[in-house]
Amino acid sequence: MRAVRERTERSLTLFGLESASSLFGAALLVVSELVANAVRHAEQSPDAEVTLHMTDHMLVVGVGDLDPRPMTLADADRASGQGLRTVADLARSFGGDVRVEPAAGGRGKTVVVRFILPEGTP
Repeated sequence: MRAVRERTERSLTLFGLESASSLFGAALLVVSELVANAVRHAEQSPDAEVTLHMTDHMLVVGVGDLDPRPMTLADADRASGQGLRTVADLARSFGGDVRVEPAAGGRGKTVVVRFILPEGTP
């Protein structure tokens, strides 16, 4: 988990985000929560793939696993869905959203979190 956090920090810094910014902290927490969920719940595939992408107006975080069991955002309402609820709340606090997409190869899923960049973000 530490390696994922360090790589995420490096990527966010390369994108030009300040490490003291609330968006930087929110993105780190989202990656940590989603990777922990993948390791904890995707028993058949305890590996997770993390992608980060930044456009002029948006930061997109994706965490995918190969677990074939479907997941919906309604799962965040279960007692064990606290981490997913935190992720959704963080995305909404930046005007963004969360969605679950099927993996390109047809097996697994990716949780995609979009943050709208605050005014003045490089």
